[in-house]
Amino acid sequence: MNTTTPAEGFGTISVAAILAESARRTPDRTALIVGDEETSYAELWRGTCAYAGALRARGIGPGDAVAVLIPNVPDFARVYYAILSLGAIVVPVHALLKAREIDYVLRDSGAGMLICAAPLLTEGAAGAASAGVELLTVMAPDDGGPLPRLEAEAAAAEPITTYVPCRPSDTATILYTSGTTGKPKGALGTHFALVEQTSVILTSVMDFKPGDVLFGGLPLFHTFGQTVVLNAGLRAGVTIVLMPRFSGEGALQLLARHHVNVFLGVPTMYVALLEAAKTVDVQPDALRYGISGGASLPLAVMDKFRDVFGVDIHEGYGLTETSPVAAFNHVGTPPRPGTIGTAIWGVDIEIARAETAESVELLPAGELGELVIRGHLLMKGYLNRPEATAEAIVDGWFRTGDLGTKDDDGYLTIVDRKKDMIIRNGYNVYPREVEEILLTHPEVVSAAVYGIPHEVHGQEVAAAIVLDAGASATEAGLIEFASSQLAAYKYPRVIRLLEELPLGPSGKILKRSLATG
Repeated sequence: MNTTTPAEGFGTISVAAILAESARRTPDRTALIVGDEETSYAELWRGTCAYAGALRARGIGPGDAVAVLIPNVPDFARVYYAILSLGAIVVPVHALLKAREIDYVLRDSGAGMLICAAPLLTEGAAGAASAGVELLTVMAPDDGGPLPRLEAEAAAAEPITTYVPCRPSDTATILYTSGTTGKPKGALGTHFALVEQTSVILTSVMDFKPGDVLFGGLPLFHTFGQTVVLNAGLRAGVTIVLMPRFSGEGALQLLARHHVNVFLGVPTMYVALLEAAKTVDVQPDALRYGISGGASLPLAVMDKFRDVFGVDIHEGYGLTETSPVAAFNHVGTPPRPGTIGTAIWGVDIEIARAETAESVELLPAGELGELVIRGHLLMKGYLNRPEATAEAIVDGWFRTGDLGTKDDDGYLTIVDRKKDMIIRNGYNVYPREVEEILLTHPEVVSAAVYGIPHEVHGQEVAAAIVLDAGASATEAGLIEFASSQLAAYKYPRVIRLLEELPLGPSGKILKRSLATG
């Protein structure tokens, strides 16, 4: 973790410049909308400078880690850029974590302070207390309560006038992975990687224009929302319509009310929008396209979205460790359904032999293997985990853990996570293929396929399914439907009908919960 200021003669950079420069160029343009509250670029930067002044008065400076537990409201942006403007490090905390999990993030990151929104204090305050770190609140009632309020301290402190310049390699964020194996790991994101992401996104990947309106329902504590919506959006000079708690019906109302141009979401959000469109009598009138990431987008959902809303969804791919966007169906070129597009500018993505762990052995076009990535987008490594870093970054390539192919045109297709692959009677079963078939059933809204232990077959294929309201499909009927279109070793023998699928904070389906539940 960096604790020094840049030496004279070094090139400098800061993620905080994203907001500072846009506030200078377009001070009066609306940056953020939440509910009936609108915040201009100038107001957002002034609030950021005031918050930074209060944090500076508390001794926060270059290299200090500060944790942030705030939902999708303007205070997230103010606090995020305030920390970065001091040369300090932002540690976003998932809003659904419990006190024990918050304690772990605080201790592991070395954060000396947690800035917590008042509605999240039940878990946040307990986590901070057990970790022994300072606690500041935002969004709390101004009633002189026992906890120190950042707003009050900002009003009394001298605001900063500009941001601290940082080296390109300085750590800007510590983002915790979801922890599919073992405890979550803190990925170290640099100022250069995060700023370069916005440069590439805006010049060659997506066509955000000044004055565009973006949907801001992706959690800002997650890398997708943080980089693609907040950082890229504000650098482009757009207006972001924030949605603190996502629902399909509420999102559809916001798309129409604010004439949203670009919807950004994970596949479950698109499913929710399509469900809402069946009962909500509003139609977005300004939507140009959708952007999907975070998980594989089912082809059936892409087709239904085009039928209902008349626009394409451009699917991309990335990870916390890649800042996050690595590949995308670039806007301006018709998307290739079922693919994650091509590598973004300055980034190499190849297919490597998945079974070879100690080195990267690249495979010819068309062969199935593990996606490996190198380029300006990579993290510095995992905080205090040199062995995990060495395991993930081999021969200069980041091993993603995702299985896929690359065609002669450079288009990449994800088959599945290595860890999600099911082996039944020695045969590989890729859950995504089975999910795609199940989603073609007219009464199936969403599906998640996973493996469960079986004493004869090793693993059995199982599926959790959510049906349309009033559907008459049965478990036996769905098994028969799948068996008619899939090889005998692929189709699910176990189907559970659920009212909803378990989702993580970023909207991903929690297959581990299904497999162990």
